[in-house]
Amino acid sequence: MPEYNKVTPELWKQIEAIVGTENVSSSPEDLEKHAVDESPLEPHPPQLVVRPGSTEEVSRVMRLANENMVPVTPQGSRTGLSGASHPIHGGIALSLEKMNRILEIDEDNLMATVEPGALISEIHEATEALGLYYPPDPGQDSGSIGGNISTNAGGMRAMKYGVTRDFVNGLEVVLADGEVIEVGGKNVKDSTGYSLIDLIIGSEGTLGVVTRATLRLIPKPKLTSLIYTPFTSTIDAAKAVKEIIHHKILPFGLEYMQQHTVQTMEKYLEKKLPDNSHPAYLIVAVEADTPEELERQLETAGEICLEMGAVDAYIADTASRQQLIWEARKGVFDAYIAMYTLDEADVCIPRNRIPEYVERAEAIGEKHGVLLVPVGHAGDGNLHYNILKLEETPMEEWPELMEAALSDLIDMSHEMGGTASGEHGLGYTKRRYLEREVGPRQVDLMKAIKTAFDPNGIINPSKVWP
Repeated sequence: MPEYNKVTPELWKQIEAIVGTENVSSSPEDLEKHAVDESPLEPHPPQLVVRPGSTEEVSRVMRLANENMVPVTPQGSRTGLSGASHPIHGGIALSLEKMNRILEIDEDNLMATVEPGALISEIHEATEALGLYYPPDPGQDSGSIGGNISTNAGGMRAMKYGVTRDFVNGLEVVLADGEVIEVGGKNVKDSTGYSLIDLIIGSEGTLGVVTRATLRLIPKPKLTSLIYTPFTSTIDAAKAVKEIIHHKILPFGLEYMQQHTVQTMEKYLEKKLPDNSHPAYLIVAVEADTPEELERQLETAGEICLEMGAVDAYIADTASRQQLIWEARKGVFDAYIAMYTLDEADVCIPRNRIPEYVERAEAIGEKHGVLLVPVGHAGDGNLHYNILKLEETPMEEWPELMEAALSDLIDMSHEMGGTASGEHGLGYTKRRYLEREVGPRQVDLMKAIKTAFDPNGIINPSKVWP
């Protein structure tokens, strides 16, 4: 690990000359705010919060930081769950919140050009107003596109459309030494050289600072609907996922929840869902351009669920009904973090192994004295296991129990051909699991890539690997 320097008064003044005095802060409130993301990791305050407003300002700040060996942690809206936005070594928290514009929606080329601080919810609103669609929907409305690119976020539409990487066509990136490069663009095809854009996407802010993104769009489907299906068995609900896929139904969302989650969301939102009295639930969301096709998908999916043990299939065919159910699903983590002490596993496995994984995970919770509550994108095999502290567990015992349960969940995902993280990234909190999954040779290759992009190791250090 390099030896980093602190921000000196002279460097502080040089940064103020670049971004303006009002965009540099060391107030206790700002340092506290930028010391955390939404992971349970303890805070790591930066020495300075810097808010650039342009690519040029980012470039000049990075050049100074690199010359002075000061670590820089790029930050967006800090909604990440793995500690990737924590300034572990202090230094500069480079907040991109001011760079939040939607620069262009190019209807001819079906592309949108945005700055990294633009919120996903705003991108959806702007594109859908024109009948267009940016499919990735990680579920956190306050999340920024820069953070989504950083972790290659997936979300609830990944089963049908893929993840963030599949819809990022071009990036403008500031490297550690301040040089600005452009990778990709508006070309639909590009077979020229190595795909640097695919290295940067999912690199968790360790290779450079994304300052502009060109996103691929598609026409927005005209109609959507969903069914909310209660099951008398958690395993039957998991098996229904496999059966829906087997019948060639391709929902844009196929979400799995257990009763604990449904009842928690009702309490948190102070709203009632269609049913809360059964062990498990599936949300099956479909879309089409004709009423006939929408009805066909709904009927087929509903019949499959009933054949697999569902007690009913509630159809949410109005915008308000769909909004209630999506509000409950998207707010799960906010609800749990407000009501429990927890961490979360973000495993992803081949989706045909979901029933086996859910069944075997129960024993892991019992073994370590924690409550495991799965909720997730069952359609693509990405299960988010909330690891909850039991009330009777002393706080001093909790970290060890949580880590042991997390480790076993990840080991089981590896055993089934899966991965430690489907979309949240390893960041700081789960970086110890990288070599366990990919082996030392791949870790060495990743470190060599990091060195090529950032020889001094100043960009988001201590992330992804120990």
